[in-house]
Amino acid sequence: MEFGKMVGDSFGYAKDGLVGKWVNWILLIISCIIFPLIMGYMMRIFRGADKAPELKEWGSMFIDGIKMFIVGIIYAIPIIIIEFVVLGSAFITALTASTVAGQENPAGMLALIGGVIFGVIILAIVAIIIGLIVATAIVRFARTNSFGEAFNFSAIFAHIGKIGFISYVIALIILAIIIGVIETICIMIPYIGWVLLFILLPVLCLFHARYLTQLYESAGTA
Repeated sequence: MEFGKMVGDSFGYAKDGLVGKWVNWILLIISCIIFPLIMGYMMRIFRGADKAPELKEWGSMFIDGIKMFIVGIIYAIPIIIIEFVVLGSAFITALTASTVAGQENPAGMLALIGGVIFGVIILAIVAIIIGLIVATAIVRFARTNSFGEAFNFSAIFAHIGKIGFISYVIALIILAIIIGVIETICIMIPYIGWVLLFILLPVLCLFHARYLTQLYESAGTA
């Protein structure tokens, strides 16, 4: 898999879709505020648009975004449950284990810390696994427009297998690093960092959607 080519193509895709098309850029910034719109727009890219899609048919784009949001929420349920259990258990244990009969209880606090660390590790593992699945599931959902296909795990894993698991993971790590670095640089800029990041959100969204589309299509199937 040519990772550099994928990155270059994705940035080029975003550039062609935004630079010089300032009205579209502004509209996509607004869409990032009304987040179902930007999610619906990304779905159009997932469907394999060779160029950044025109901004039209806002109603259908909004509905597509709602559907994609629902898919994301369903996938997030295990993460939410584990997070709730970890934080809830930590809170309850902190109340009961910090002291015993009015005395300090270091052993209880150590057990609390150990339990929280273990819970966070489990949460991270589950989040990573779900993230790997979602990267293919949302593109599959966009192309089939079927909620069932968004959770067709046998087909999803088969598709990832055609890409190659190692290549797939490396590609997603590269994506996460690029977006993470850009966001971090923006945030670190005093005073205007958050504003700059907000302005760049359409670029990141188009880059992200095009990159995942290429990754999906690298399996050689539609």
